[in-house]
Formats: sequence, structure tokens, C-alpha cells
Amino acid sequence: MTAYLDRDAFANLTTMPVEFVDDIEASTAGWLDAQLGMWSAKIDARLSKRYATPFASPAPLAVQGWLAQIVTQRAYLRRGIDPTDPQMVTVAADAAEAWTEIREAAEAQNGLFDLPLRADTTATGISKGGTRSYTEASPYVGLQGQRTTGRSEDANGGGSYG
Repeated sequence: MTAYLDRDAFANLTTMPVEFVDDIEASTAGWLDAQLGMWSAKIDARLSKRYATPFASPAPLAVQGWLAQIVTQRAYLRRGIDPTDPQMVTVAADAAEAWTEIREAAEAQNGLFDLPLRADTTATGISKGGTRSYTEASPYVGLQGQRTTGRSEDANGGGSYG
């Protein structure tokens, strides 16, 4: 599986200065490409139940944006930055927002993001909500309970609120 972004595409989408991207590549050749590949695979793993992953090239812009936000935080950590730096707080918030959106896309019943669905979505993906309760009682048990309550109220000479 190839990454949804190469190093140049990442440099165009990230908030990190291009010089930093070049510095990371110069100091640890291949690290950024490995991160892009690994996080692309993790995004696929999260979305594979509902969407046709891996996405065909070019990947949807939403997926490319998520990948850029996630790897930007990792790249800053690799390069070295003060985690309390206000810029780093924003970068971390962007990465967290990307994961939140990925979770929303993966768990959405109606699809919050316009991504290509799997052909067999009804087999394993979420297509409709299901039953949220279960009981062993027959449908007549509720009516029997109403009858018992009604007879008790009649015997007492008043209603439920009387």
C-alpha cells in the first residue's frame, strides 16, 4: 500500500515550513515517507468497514487533509519542539480534530463525509440502525401488566393519579 501523500504533497498541505520538512528528510532519510505510509494504513484500517479502502489515486481531499494534520504533529515531534509552544498546541488540536473526523466518518450511519462506499456495505458496513433493545418477553406481557394495574386501580376506587 502506498501513502496518500508523498513528501512534496505533504509539504504543500502541512502548516509546517518546507524547510523543516527538508531538515527532517536530511537528518533521517525515509522517515517522513514511512510515517505517511503508516498513518495512511491506520486511516484505512479505521475506515475499511464502511468505505472502499485503500482509496484510488488521487485520494479524497478529506483523507489527504487528515493525513497531513496527523503527520504534521509527528513531524514536529521528530524535529523537536516545545510541546507548550502555542503553535504546537494548535498542531496537536488539528491532529485530534482529524482523528475525531475519521471516527465520525467510520461510525456514521448516514455518512458525514463524501467518501467512496464499499460495494458490499450492507454485508459488513453500517447502512441502517438496528434494534437497540431486546427482551425475552412475549408481546402480550405488557398488556397483562396493564390489565393488572387497571384491575388494581378499579378495586381501590381510583386511578393512577387519584
